[in-house]
Amino acid sequence: MPSILITGTSSGFGFATAQLFLAQGWEVIATRRSPDKQAMPRHERLHILPLDVTDRASIAQAVADAGPLDALVNNAGVGMLNVLEGVDIAKARELFETNVLGAMAVTQAVLPGMRARKAGVIVNISSSITLRPFPALSVYSASKAAINAFTESLALEVAQFGIRTRLVLPGSAPTTSFGKNAVARMGMEVPAPYEAFVQDYLATMRRSTEKTEPDEVAQAVWRAVTESEAPMRLPAGVDAETIFAETAAAH
Repeated sequence: MPSILITGTSSGFGFATAQLFLAQGWEVIATRRSPDKQAMPRHERLHILPLDVTDRASIAQAVADAGPLDALVNNAGVGMLNVLEGVDIAKARELFETNVLGAMAVTQAVLPGMRARKAGVIVNISSSITLRPFPALSVYSASKAAINAFTESLALEVAQFGIRTRLVLPGSAPTTSFGKNAVARMGMEVPAPYEAFVQDYLATMRRSTEKTEPDEVAQAVWRAVTESEAPMRLPAGVDAETIFAETAAAH
């Protein structure tokens, strides 16, 4: 029975991905910082483990408890919506610690087992904003662009061991923290000179009909894991598909 470890399964993309792989007969190790945060339906093939991607001891314990893995999905992450002048650099470091170094650390922990078995798939959740810029997301975008570069370079290192890496790039998502904490993420305020600009941008976001649902991301992850010829970058949602088309036309 194939097994998959998914980080950040408390809600949204991670939760939906765990449910899809369970439905497809996989053994699912669903990890989250707070195991009791949101209950998943009980299932004999579902194992919920605590995992803080910023804590090396926590990572090592979760990977040891998980046992042999056929796939890893690095989904855990935090958002930040603010213009650069309003960003506390200490908070930006925290974001990179989770979004980038956390994914790297978990990947590093699972690679020896995959390498020994000469098989495995690592899927990293990025974002379509790495293909088309948006305001007030410069720090978050930079963290996701780093994930893109990391994933594509890592692919060249591990292909010799039968390991594949892939990227899933969702469009805008109604389930993320951006909706509820768009301006005040991590206690930061938008500087006064930018307030009107940011409010106009947020209003545009709210009016947009281009939304990526969690199930769309889960389906993209399924394709990344199960299709050996799947492309390196897989869009998820109408917004991402539009961006891919625009990018192809521009080049």
